[in-house]
Parts: sequence; C-alpha cells; structure tokens
Amino acid sequence: MFGTLRTLVVGANARAEERVRDTYAIELIEQKIREAQVSLGAAKATLASLIQRHRAEDRQLKSVETRIADLTKRAEAALKDKNEELAMQAADAIAQLENELEMRRKTVDRLDTRILQLRQSVETGHRRIVDLKQGAITAKAVRHEQSIQSRLNTTLTAQSSVAEAEELIAQVLGKDDPFEQAEILSDIEHDLSHDTLTDRMAAQGYGSATKITGTDVLQRLKAKK
Repeated sequence: MFGTLRTLVVGANARAEERVRDTYAIELIEQKIREAQVSLGAAKATLASLIQRHRAEDRQLKSVETRIADLTKRAEAALKDKNEELAMQAADAIAQLENELEMRRKTVDRLDTRILQLRQSVETGHRRIVDLKQGAITAKAVRHEQSIQSRLNTTLTAQSSVAEAEELIAQVLGKDDPFEQAEILSDIEHDLSHDTLTDRMAAQGYGSATKITGTDVLQRLKAKK
C-alpha cells in the first residue's frame, strides 16, 4: 500500500518537474549557458596562470643553463691552470645546477602537458557554449512559434464556438412558430369534427345559425325601440 502511494507520489513529482522544465525551458537554457560561461571563465583564468608559470619556469631554466655554461668554462680554465680545488668547487656547483635544471625541465614538461590539455578543454568549452547560444536562439524561435500557434488555436476555437452559436440561433429561428402551429392544429380538429362545415352552411342560410353575429345583436337592439 505505502509502496504504491510512494510510487504515485514519485510519478506525480516527476511529471510536475517535467511540466516546470518545459514551461521554463528557455530560462533554464539561459541559466545553464551562464553557468557554463562562468566555468569557462575559471578555466581560462587557470590556463592563463599556467602559461604565466610556464614562462617563469622557462626563464629560470634558461638562466640555469646560462650559469652552467659559465661555470663549466670557468672550471675548465681552473683545470687548465691545475687549480683542482677551485675546479672541484665549480664542479659541485655545476652538479647542483644540473640537478635543478633537470627538475625545472620536468616542471616545464608537466606544464606543457597541462597547458595543452586545458587549452583543448577551453576550446571545446567555448565551442559548446557557442553551440548552446545558437541552440538557445533556435529554441526561442520555436517557443515563439508555439506561442503564436497556441494563440491561433485559441482564436480558431473561439471562431468554432461562434460558428456553433450561429448554427444554434439559425436552428432556433428556423423552427416553426408554435402558436401558428397550434392554430393550424385547431383548425384541422374543427374540420375533422365538421364544426366548421356547420358554421359555413348556417352562414349561407342553410339551417339555424350556430353563432350570434353582430347583425343579430343590431336587429335585437332595433326591435327594442
């Protein structure tokens, strides 16, 4: 029982959500585009930061390479003068710089890879946002057409109602007059009962009158004088 009710509630909520999403589809699309633009902006900022760090590391890398080259020449000159102690100090410094150089090269390589990946992501995100904006324009046009069609359907429905009302009026007006019909039926009944035939014959002098006429009343009034 409770499982069935839960299923019905979940289904009703899902349908309600679908109706809301359909009603506010354009607003939701625009909101998603804004969110995507914010995310894209953050990705661009991160990319710019990585590129800036890459440039700094590259400058440091070149600086270390320059120092190694300089110390190497000085160490060779010290060895040439048989100053092994000073040459050894230079060799130690060169070794440290070479270790630093290796670490910086790895850092630059990692930054290269990260920059390439992020740049591709930014480009893909940018294209998707462009597509979303174009899709939003199309969706707005379709929704506008749907609105026009809805108003047109309402108008057509109203016209149909008007036509139906006109038809009903014509139907009512086209019916026979019930009062006239009653008079006709009464005459038919009189004819069938021969009452009218007796009246017609009496009016022509055949037999006694069946009705008092105005002439009869006038004669009776003259007789009283």
